[in-house]
Amino acid sequence: MSTTINKEEIQKFSKLSEEWWDVNGKFKPLHMFNPIRIEYITDNIKKHYKIKKDKTNSLEGLKILDIGCGGGLISEPMTRLGAIVTGIDASEKNINVAKIHSKESNLEINYIKASPEKLKDFETFDVILNLEIVEHVDNVDLYIKSCQKLLKKNGLMFTATLNRSFTSYVKAIIGAEYVLRWLPIGTHDWNKFLKPEELENYLAKEKLITQDISGLEFNPFTKRWKKSANLSVNYIICSLKN
Repeated sequence: MSTTINKEEIQKFSKLSEEWWDVNGKFKPLHMFNPIRIEYITDNIKKHYKIKKDKTNSLEGLKILDIGCGGGLISEPMTRLGAIVTGIDASEKNINVAKIHSKESNLEINYIKASPEKLKDFETFDVILNLEIVEHVDNVDLYIKSCQKLLKKNGLMFTATLNRSFTSYVKAIIGAEYVLRWLPIGTHDWNKFLKPEELENYLAKEKLITQDISGLEFNPFTKRWKKSANLSVNYIICSLKN
């Protein structure tokens, strides 16, 4: 059976699994990144599903699949907002960490060790989250195809990744890994980054139509991320299944 799993990538993140919830550890960049990701995702979900912006438990009843969930950094906030969340990851260590932390946090989240192509005949979801995953998988075609099969018609999929540009090489590889040491050296392979038009083509082949695209930029002075028109490094696409 064809697979999207890259064993070297899984081993890489499995070694770091115990540090997922250490806000000052090796996953500190993701903890810093989380607020803007959550804001972008929830704003687009509310707009699409016509949910009042000030509603408490604004995602109540929506079924969300978090692919490559890691230790649950996105799964948990989505659950707190009322969503029914399933988190999958190809690393058993990551899943175990996620299960333990959700239990400690008194949250009900369905965590499964799996990749999307292995969830055949599984339930479908209102929203699928693919956040900083697509640049770590093998066979992007199969990966996107497997994801869309798990998405309900008229459902939303969020895909966040890095652009394959000179700027991303300088900032995400040299800067983040070698200079600032935000990430372990070798975390990313620049050659696997996708230009926005390449990712949009992969999505369109599976009838996932771009509804919105935004760059995500880090402000070194405020130490915060913000939405931006600049797509040269980090960007996120919200697509709709026709």
